[in-house]
Amino acid sequence: MTFIKNAFIVFISLLFLQCAKENQYLIKKGKVGYLTSETKIIELTSIFENDSVVGILSSNKDDKKEKLFSVADDEYLVFSKKGEKLLEISPNKPNDSLSKIRSIQIFDTHYTTVEGISLLSTFKDINEHYLVNKVETTLTSATLFVDELNATIAIDKKDLGLNSFSREEISIDQIPDNAKVKYFTIWFN
Repeated sequence: MTFIKNAFIVFISLLFLQCAKENQYLIKKGKVGYLTSETKIIELTSIFENDSVVGILSSNKDDKKEKLFSVADDEYLVFSKKGEKLLEISPNKPNDSLSKIRSIQIFDTHYTTVEGISLLSTFKDINEHYLVNKVETTLTSATLFVDELNATIAIDKKDLGLNSFSREEISIDQIPDNAKVKYFTIWFN
């Protein structure tokens, strides 16, 4: 009886470990891995204790000089121990470690939705699993708005057969199935 009890405890422990590992890279509305809409910036170093978190803070408020190209918001970059960029996190309020997260741009292909959408996906994959609520055109990409995830997903204009710097409006019908994901951002607001 003790053997069965111990085997059951080991099985349950392995099940919890596997679930925790799967959740490490899961993307859902209001959640990217262990980060949620309630996560505070001050918690990033403990959440990513095995990785490296680099803070790029916005300009000092006392600096009265106007800068042509300045960072308007703080950014927190998460790198793996191998130096690979995993995430770029923007807080709601600059210079506030108690601020919650506004957005997370994903750079690591391990992060995926329940439906299997990741940086390795194509437009066809996205369109089969999620409703694309809106398409906006930027200088270099078509941005897909997916309300179900509260996400924006950028498709490179090169994959659309368009000049990178044209301002030509793009409709959902113009996006080929094999167009690849360029950027993937989850919004928490």
